Order: sequence, then structure tokens, then C-alpha cells
Amino acid sequence: QAEKAVHQKKEQSKTKCRKARRRHINLVAEFNRRQRKNIWLETHIWHAKRFHMVKKWGYCLGDSPTEKCYRACYRAMTNQCLLQDLSYYCCLELTGKENELLKQLARICSIDTGLTFEEACCLSGRFEGSLNLYQADRYPEDMLGPVTFIWKPRGDSENRQLWIWMHPALKQDILRELKAIFQCTEPEDIYIPEPVTTSIQEEKQMDVVLSLGKKRKKMDKEGERAVPVKKIIGDGTRDPFQSYSWISQTTGIVISDRTMEILRYRLIGPLSHSVLTETLKAASLQTV
Repeated sequence: QAEKAVHQKKEQSKTKCRKARRRHINLVAEFNRRQRKNIWLETHIWHAKRFHMVKKWGYCLGDSPTEKCYRACYRAMTNQCLLQDLSYYCCLELTGKENELLKQLARICSIDTGLTFEEACCLSGRFEGSLNLYQADRYPEDMLGPVTFIWKPRGDSENRQLWIWMHPALKQDILRELKAIFQCTEPEDIYIPEPVTTSIQEEKQMDVVLSLGKKRKKMDKEGERAVPVKKIIGDGTRDPFQSYSWISQTTGIVISDRTMEILRYRLIGPLSHSVLTETLKAASLQTV
């Protein structure tokens, strides 16, 4: 019995107390470790305290509120403003000459369904458009799914930028079709996101272990105490060891995966514009 009591005491001493678990350095390391399989949005902590979370499409998303706030949400939608985090939607960026982009994009959409990428109000970059995408030259069969898009306003350069937003369940099929029509291949330098490679090291280096009453502090390469940084690791729809950009050697079109790099929020309600004007301030232009 004495040996059993001593053994239990040693096992308990290895576990961290709540004060140690709540240290900033440990919270950040835990934040980076837990989102390795299912990516967290930047608003994850806020949602996790108020919503039942579900794991879908490689993300951890808020499904239903824990409190009875349906009336409050409905009141905000009808009288005030309600904000939704849609950052889990995937964004693909197309860069290249406008004529070449429109020529190939016309193969995966049809004017019979409504707006296209060539619509004047959308082509100027003033409005966002929405349409259904199909496999190349297969309309009205083999629909890929609905997307929204927005052009970057014209500048001094001949190249244009187009951002296409889609549901994460449709991303791989649409990306495969875009790479096929533009004849894009992976670049020579394969991009590996830094947070994925460093998060494994952080778990080993930043973990503060309480053993035998002593606290071990890890040092970085320069001899200083290492401090982890809270990071959003990649996205749930892409293999972290695959490239995120593809280029066409014939047309020069570049397809880039901007998922989780460009955040997306939706404002619903009559006071949405008032909230935006109070929150965002126009930057002053400085001419050199």
C-alpha cells in the first residue's frame, strides 16, 4: 500500500495545475496544437464559449448557440446588425490579362443562367457577382456549384485580379477545373506553410513541464526565452505540404489559393452600413 501511494503521488505531480495550464505560453502552445486536425477561425474562442461546435470540411465551426438567443438574433437582423463569420469559405485568386481570363472563364459559365464574369458592373470591380460554374463546355450538364466573385478595380498594370469564393466542399472540383482550362502547373518552388512546420517544434520546445518541483524554461537559438505566437495553421481544404500557387507557361495566368488569408464577414440588418462607417476609416492618400 505504501508503494502504491508513492506511485500515485508521482503520477499526480506530473500533471499541471490550473495556474500552470492558464499561463499565456501554455495557452498559445495548446491553441496551436489543438487546431492541427480541424482548423480554427479567428473567432473560434468567442464561438466556443457560446456555441456547440461541430467539425465539418476540415474546420471547427459554431453550429447552434448554447443559450436561447434566437429572439435576440432575429431582433438584430430586423432592427440592428448581425455579423456572421464566413472565413471558412474558400477563396481562389486569378491573376493575368483580362482578355485571357474572360476567354477561358466563359467556358465554365453561361449567359442563360444570368450574370457572367463579363458583366460590366462586376467587371469594373464596383459590385460582387454570383453565378453557377459548370465543367468546361458542358453546360447545362455537370454543374460544379454556385460561387461569388469580385474583380479588383483596374489599375496601371495590364493584369487583372479576380477573387472567386466558394464553399469548401466545392473547392477541389472547381480548382481542378480552373487548372485544366488555364493549363496551370505547379511552380518549381513548392510552398510549405511555416506555421505547420513550426507548430510541431513549438509543442516540444514551448511546453513547460513541472517535474520534481522544478520549472524547465526552453530557450531559442539565440539563448533567449522562446515565446510562442498564436497562429492560424493553413486551411482545412488543402494538404499543408502541397503548393498553393499554380502558373500557366503559355498564358501567364496564375492561380493562387487564398483560403484563410482573406477573411470574410457578413453583415445583416438595416444598420449594417452604419456599423461599417463607424468601424472603418478611409485612409488618407499620400503622394510622394
